[in-house]
Amino acid sequence: MGNHAIIAELDRTYMKKTVPTLKVGYTVRVTQEISEGEKKRLQKFEGMIMKIHRKGGELHSNITVRKISAGVGVEKVFAIHSPAVTTIEIVKEAKVRRARLYYTRNLFGKAARYKDRQLTDKQKAERVTHFDIPEKEEKTEA
Repeated sequence: MGNHAIIAELDRTYMKKTVPTLKVGYTVRVTQEISEGEKKRLQKFEGMIMKIHRKGGELHSNITVRKISAGVGVEKVFAIHSPAVTTIEIVKEAKVRRARLYYTRNLFGKAARYKDRQLTDKQKAERVTHFDIPEKEEKTEA
């Protein structure tokens, strides 16, 4: 077995089985597990996908999500197959004609709006992807 085959086999073990079809222009809500010391909490980040990076194989796929928070643009890069990413939910779909939306960094207010494709509740439910999260064991008193 060659090195390439070994690496491909390792990649398959770490890949998530269900990943939604993501496109540039989608507004997504990404839930990420953050550990602060011994505590763990879930943090949601909602924004528009500016860039999808698929170089280096499917396991190394990243998305760059941008939102405006308190009048300041915030961009965050998420590794799709990271164990910390627990949920990716598609909120809206916008019609865009570019693969990279870097020009939106200079747009504010009405200029930053896009034409949206309206989704029904059924379509929204189909676009929510929950990844396998190990459930916490409940303590039982004996």
